[in-house]
Parts: sequence; C-alpha cells; structure tokens
Amino acid sequence: MLKVFRRLAVLGGVATLLTACQTWDTARLKQVKETQASQSNARIYCSGTEHCEFERLNRVMIMDAESQRLSREAIKQGLVRLQADSLRQPNPLYLSVPAKQHEVVIRFYPISRDQAETLHVIHQFKPRQTYTFKMYRDRSKHKGSLLNVSAPEPLCVDLLQNQKIIRRFCKPYNVLHGLGEFVEQKI
Repeated sequence: MLKVFRRLAVLGGVATLLTACQTWDTARLKQVKETQASQSNARIYCSGTEHCEFERLNRVMIMDAESQRLSREAIKQGLVRLQADSLRQPNPLYLSVPAKQHEVVIRFYPISRDQAETLHVIHQFKPRQTYTFKMYRDRSKHKGSLLNVSAPEPLCVDLLQNQKIIRRFCKPYNVLHGLGEFVEQKI
C-alpha cells in the first residue's frame, strides 16, 4: 500500500512540474515585446488542426517533440510569440521572423497528439506579411476503382499569404503503402 502512495506522489509531482514549466514558458513569452526591428517581420501561424506546433526555424529548435517544451534559444531570439492566454490552448504560438528565406518545420496533429504529420518548407518570407499554414483533408470527389474511392482523403496544407493561397502541399494516400510524403502541387 505504501508503494502505491509513493508512486502516486511521484506521478503527482511530475504532473505539477510539467504544469509549472508550461506556466513559466507562458510568463516568459508574455514578456517578449515588439521592437522597432521586429515590426517589419513576417508573422507565421499554423491552423486547421486542434494542435500544431513549430519544430524548427532554420537551425533554431522551437518546440521539442518529446518534452513539448519551448526552446530557450527561440524565446531569447524573439522568434516565438504567444497569441493565446496560455500554452494549454489550441495552437497558442506563432513565429515572428525577419523577412528573408527560411526553412520552417511544422508538426500537425490531425487525429491525436500521438501521431504527428511533419511538413518541411523553404520559403521567401516578405516583410509585414501574415503567413498561415492551414491543414485540411482534400475531400474532392474521387474517381476510379472501389479500392481507390474507399481510401482516405489526402492530407493537404495550404500556405496562405494574407488570406490568399500561394502554395499547396498534399500527402496522398497510397493504397499499397499508406500515406506518402508531402508534395507541392500547382494551384
């Protein structure tokens, strides 16, 4: 019986520690202020799923996949901003990046927090523009055999620049191998 109480105490302590870490990260993000230089940055958002997160910008880690913790370096460089009241809300973060070409790695969680779909994009971001990576299922009508029609719809991510679609990436479902890789498509 004593072992059970010890294990419960340890689990409670770990849960409290994780909550405290998220609260600390939220407090640090709320202290990040806009500067004269950052006002001309591009803002990058993700949407379309209950949860999505930025893994990396170029070589700077943003969010660790295992620990779900923000990188101190990303906060220190002023890349991460809080758009919600806390990190517990859906899609609480966005990036504020200098206008130039960047590689962005985004993790989307379309079904659950256990299964991530990762998108790698290299894009030339322009100053004072808002960019949104929006994930959805392409529910257009399928043609072909019953096997092809019964397959799940492909996952797609549109890159919007100020509400206008500028790029599209889809991950088609292959009946033999399952989901493939994200491939850029013509718009």
